[in-house]
Amino acid sequence: MADTSTGLKENVAGVLCYVGWWISGIVFLILEPNNKFVRFHAFQSIVVFVTITVALGIFGWVPTWAGNFLRAIIWGIGFILWVVLMVLASQDKKYKLPVAGDLAEKWAG
Repeated sequence: MADTSTGLKENVAGVLCYVGWWISGIVFLILEPNNKFVRFHAFQSIVVFVTITVALGIFGWVPTWAGNFLRAIIWGIGFILWVVLMVLASQDKKYKLPVAGDLAEKWAG
């Protein structure tokens, strides 16, 4: 495990990319412009959690039980992804989610 420019271990910085959903991803893109492991997790966090945030916003406009049901499903998926991605990052794993992981890997360099 290498240290980052912030003095954190890579796996700790990777976990922190997910802690605050897409906001912490943006923060770590700014703080760690040269660390590919951290940038990968930051970009993946941004792609995944911006998508979930947008979906929650869209389904917030769906009335009654259908909108509530869809938002509950999206929240559940978001929570599971949040926990799993943090655990995998803590184990120094670069797990690529479909689409989001490919984008993150491409953008991280």
